[in-house]
Order: sequence, then structure tokens, then C-alpha cells
Amino acid sequence: MVNQNLTDAPAQVTAVIPAAGSGIRMGSRKPKQFLDLGGKPLLAITLGHFQECHLVDRIILVVSPQDVDYCLQEIVDTYSLSKVVRVISGGKRRQDSVRNGLEAVAHTCRWVLIHDGVRPFVTKDLIQKVISAAQSFRAVTTGLPITESVKEVHSQGRILRSIDRSDLWLIQTPQIFRREDIHLAHQEALKQGWKEATDDAFLIEKMGIPVEIIKGEESNIKVTTPLDLQIARLLMSNESA
Repeated sequence: MVNQNLTDAPAQVTAVIPAAGSGIRMGSRKPKQFLDLGGKPLLAITLGHFQECHLVDRIILVVSPQDVDYCLQEIVDTYSLSKVVRVISGGKRRQDSVRNGLEAVAHTCRWVLIHDGVRPFVTKDLIQKVISAAQSFRAVTTGLPITESVKEVHSQGRILRSIDRSDLWLIQTPQIFRREDIHLAHQEALKQGWKEATDDAFLIEKMGIPVEIIKGEESNIKVTTPLDLQIARLLMSNESA
């Protein structure tokens, strides 16, 4: 659809980038993935990291149906994102959007790398580490150890117990899986009615497949709220300084 030469070529790693969110928590008329960050749409910055990573062969971008043409013209073409081979319509939930993206991945692809479109500070180094880890492990996610105290709280606000944080991590993307594993996991989720999978490793775990975790990056934030956007702009200004 975008780059026929790449579409026909064999690929080891395809990146699926879900970016179909409406940005309700951001409180902006413009979806968060299109907000300006250092003079570029946030989504263009995210995609640029995968474009520049030599281990990524193709990119499939998943956006809201009404944003497909805009993304083709104003993001993919404008920023010369030649690895983007498809821009397709997403669904109501992130889970639906990722599943749609997986359907567009070529059967000859070995690995699928999934990354949130609104995590613009992922580095090429982290992307490469995740892909390298996939050579040893069947499924890999990134994350950070929890450093704050954690407590289980009753629905009415009463603390029930403190939880040992030593084995708890906050999960990030990118995550990488064998194509056939993640495709089957999403199909099984649809069949069994597994809902609200906030990350794809959850579905892989439900399939009984072990997932390895490697340390992510503190700057790899997900931009979903106005405060996140302020932090992102501060990080961007520090990078430019």
C-alpha cells in the first residue's frame, strides 16, 4: 500500500505500531499521537526510531479509520518513513487494533515487534536489545522494577495489605514475539472472549508461553495525559539542548 518493494521482500522483523487512540485523557481535540512534540507529530517521532533501526525490516501502522489518509500523507510521506508498508484501520480497543495489524503481517515474517505509538522516546538501543533477546527467548517484553511502595486497596479506599514490590515490574513496550505465537494468541483471545489485555504479553502468558523481561528505559514514557505531554516536551528540549 505504501512501499511495494518492501512488501514483496522477505522480512525477519515487522514492527506493529498501534496508534488508534482517541486521547480522551489528554483532553485535546487532536488525538494525542498527532500532538506537536519538538516541531513534529509525536507519532512521527516514534516511527522514526523504528525506521532508523537496521534490525527492523517493515512497519505496519494502525490508526483510526478516519486518520488513515492523514497518516499516509502527513506522516509517512512527509517524514520519508519508507519502512511503513501498510497503514490500516484499528478497532475500538488497543487489543483490536493490534489484532488488525497482525493480520497484515506477512506469513514469511519471523518476529513481530509491538510498540505503543505514543511512546516517542524509545531508543534504537532498546529496540535492538529486544530483538537480540528474541534470539534466545520465545517472547520478550521490556519493563522497569517498581520503586514505590505498593498496596492492595479496597474499592471504598481502605488499604487491605502491603505487597512485596521486590518481584514487581511496570511493563513497557516494545515487546517481541514469534509471529505465529502472537497471531494465535490474539485469535484465541477473540474466540475465548479475553478482554482488556493492556499489553500483548498478557495474551502470550494466557497461552502458557513464558515471557522474558529485560530492563526498559525510564525515559520511555507513554504520553496519555497533559502532564505526560509536559514531561515529554521537557525531555525533548533536553535532547535538543
